[in-house]
Amino acid sequence: MASTYKPEQARVPPAVQLPVPPVTKFKIALCQLSVTDDKERNIVHARKAIEEAAEKGAQLVLLPEIWNSPYSNDSFPVYAEDIDAGGDASPSTAMLSEAARTLQITIVGGSIPERSGDRLYNTCCVFGKDGKLKAKHRKIHLFDIDIPGKITFVESKTLTAGENPTIVDTGNDSKVACADVGRIGIGICYDIRFQELAMIYAARGAHLLCYPGAFNMTTGPLHWELLQRSRAADNQLYVATCSPARGSGAGYIAWGHSTLVGPFGEVLATTEHEETIIIAEIDYSQIELRRTNLPLQNQRRGDLYQLVDLQRLNS
Repeated sequence: MASTYKPEQARVPPAVQLPVPPVTKFKIALCQLSVTDDKERNIVHARKAIEEAAEKGAQLVLLPEIWNSPYSNDSFPVYAEDIDAGGDASPSTAMLSEAARTLQITIVGGSIPERSGDRLYNTCCVFGKDGKLKAKHRKIHLFDIDIPGKITFVESKTLTAGENPTIVDTGNDSKVACADVGRIGIGICYDIRFQELAMIYAARGAHLLCYPGAFNMTTGPLHWELLQRSRAADNQLYVATCSPARGSGAGYIAWGHSTLVGPFGEVLATTEHEETIIIAEIDYSQIELRRTNLPLQNQRRGDLYQLVDLQRLNS
């Protein structure tokens, strides 16, 4: 009877087998940074935090959303960088590249405002141990909300939505998960609300989803941890988030509470709203254990529903 459910057809194309990284345990750092209107200070400050994280044994470092600029539509055009041009045109990513290479770590570089031609994006760059740019994720789902009396923000006033899901292997062999920190799916803040994106990443063999994000004082208390635990439990993988620290004088006040969630939906490490660096251990063997405990991938009803990954299907 079970074979008539066609679980293998619940993902189109079929889900790929979870890669086996050579190292299953490593330390991740979530750098919950204070952000000011001084870009040069923000870059220097982030570099010091990355170095501290590496000194504490982190092999993967995650930075917050919009860590080099105030979070506002007025600021995005002023602080935006030409990432593709690099060098002096993008001092933030130049720092990330240098830090990754010098410290021999992988950096998921939060996000910064990116200028590309006449368009602006909210962009996350991932740098490998060699300092090379391994992936660039442009925020797919823009933060356009209106909760009367609480918060109104319309990112689409200045930003353009990204077009592609982003999954990254940072090893030299594209067929093998990156040497130390696994296969990573990238989202930015509001992207975490869309479970379809996380499901696509899981079907592509992700071990870990990283979401730099700056939830606010209205939705943060209600949804921030809930969404992280949901994405982790639904897909049976790790979820890491990194928020800016809360600045009471800022125009946009971040909730904070950067967090690491395990594949059973359990909170493994978290913090409050102050500036801090969380160091926590990831153990990828737990993914296989939990998927054995709860064999969801073998119980899906491909005869009733499907998730279609259009990018993979059309490639």
